[in-house]
Amino acid sequence: VNVDITSKSSIDARQKALAYGQRQAFERLMRRIVISGDLARVPDLTKTEIEEYVLDFAVANEKNSPIRYLADLTYRFKARDIRELLRGLEIRFAETLSKPVLLLPIYEAAAAKSLWDNPNPWREYLAQQALSDGLVPITLPAADLQDIGLIGAEQAVDGDEPRIKAIGLRYGLDRVMVTHASLSAGAGGQPALRVRVVSYGPDKRAGKLTFSANQKRDETIEDLIKRAARLTIAKIEDRWKEDNLLQFEQDSVMAVALPINSLTEWVEVKRRLNGIAVIQKLELVLFSRNEARINIYYLGDEEQLSLALAQADMRLSQVEGNWELRLTGAARRRGGVSHGQLGE
Repeated sequence: VNVDITSKSSIDARQKALAYGQRQAFERLMRRIVISGDLARVPDLTKTEIEEYVLDFAVANEKNSPIRYLADLTYRFKARDIRELLRGLEIRFAETLSKPVLLLPIYEAAAAKSLWDNPNPWREYLAQQALSDGLVPITLPAADLQDIGLIGAEQAVDGDEPRIKAIGLRYGLDRVMVTHASLSAGAGGQPALRVRVVSYGPDKRAGKLTFSANQKRDETIEDLIKRAARLTIAKIEDRWKEDNLLQFEQDSVMAVALPINSLTEWVEVKRRLNGIAVIQKLELVLFSRNEARINIYYLGDEEQLSLALAQADMRLSQVEGNWELRLTGAARRRGGVSHGQLGE
């Protein structure tokens, strides 16, 4: 959280900045993990109440003057306590972090489609959203000559999968979302923006989503597009959260065989498993030179567990009726990446 507070003294400015940063961090955490329809049910906690949920915080780039305080603050929260708060309020939430997604923003007006051409207000207003602050980190392409040579607006809208995959690979991403915003006349002749999002990649659960945003009274076309951009990111986030809700009422256990080539690989797999929100406990049953057998205790169903494992570059599959877990090629090339969210 970036803070810049002016007050009657540097000490007072710092105290106000820390209080402001703490509240901003808590609210950002809630927006990140809670289904947007349930956000209004999150209580407005006092400063003291929020402090009870803070595990620790760090300060960087600190600067001050006699009346001003600037810093970058990082807060970590107590995972168990945050979960208990939301469960007690029956608020739906998820913690699994998606792999990054590449967004292709196509804007259509008067039957003309724009992806790389300017102006493209759809691309412009999507870029203004907090694209890396949620559970679905989103990347927009650079719109340079290489991008232009890989795919055009019509090809993206038509679902040209080889070209869509090619531009995803350019950014090292295997999931691409084509977002097509079409401006037309809605009910009563008022302008409306119809948005269609189609997901391409190994995760087929995301599929498609479609909605329309009609122009409100005293709203400009630019305001309409900006509002639709916010809605699009929120709907993408909510679709992911709904697929990855922590289902505390559904406890499951799965016996898994894990082929391993070294002790180092076992340590890496265990580290990744411990960072997955839906996994509650690991139980080592057998360990040999080339295989480990473990019981995974987790929340939700097999499909949800498989999706969460895929985000940590692990593939769950059935081999001759038994479950097998392997690191994917991407994980072997890149090395460890933690996907834990709450800090504990």
